[in-house]
Amino acid sequence: MRRGTRYGALLGPLLAGGAPPDLVERAARGLGLPERGRYAVVVLGAPVPEAAVAEGPDGDGARWWWCGAGDGDVAVVLLGAEGPAGAVARLGEHGAGPGGMSPVVGSPAELGTARRLAGTALLTCAPGSREVVRLDERLPTALLVSGPELSARLLAEVFGPLLALVPAERAVLVGTLEAWLECGGSVGRASVRLRCHRNTVFNRLRRLERLTARSLSRPRELVDLVLALDVLRLWSAVP
Repeated sequence: MRRGTRYGALLGPLLAGGAPPDLVERAARGLGLPERGRYAVVVLGAPVPEAAVAEGPDGDGARWWWCGAGDGDVAVVLLGAEGPAGAVARLGEHGAGPGGMSPVVGSPAELGTARRLAGTALLTCAPGSREVVRLDERLPTALLVSGPELSARLLAEVFGPLLALVPAERAVLVGTLEAWLECGGSVGRASVRLRCHRNTVFNRLRRLERLTARSLSRPRELVDLVLALDVLRLWSAVP
């Protein structure tokens, strides 16, 4: 991994997007970026730990170029044999995060788009999280954070009556829904996870359905609930 003001000056035009081809070519040549390759961009919400910025390629051959950006850092990654998963794992090993990684692009000319998509991926990280996430694994949530006004409307429309409950009561219902989803819709498995009787889980879910006027057994209404839950997690909008 490499870092420095020189890299920042050369990466700037590439990451901003819209640079003329001759400028892209000069910047790529100055950085040693191949004309074609498997690239990704990482945007961190906090400065990258110094331990993560070392000269030379990673064990799988990945090469990194870092530059500062506001409160965090941005990296261009020429991916190695392990691909995006390997790059995310290495950031996790060094305690980097929160962060977002773009989809793979094929040339330096596409890094501006990749930078924008990596920033969207970062927005899908829950408040206080240290995770580094790939946009391709967060596409529904990325749609939500890309339209904050619509997301706020979705939350109010679906969870409005739920949000009117006292925090402790609301937390029980939200936690039960989360457990039920994580257990693949199994009331029995959710009851084990929550350490309560299965009838208790069933009753909580039925109450949540009444409050939201949505059924967990109807796919389109279940989508409403899952997306509203994602908004609630991300925004921590309710004290």
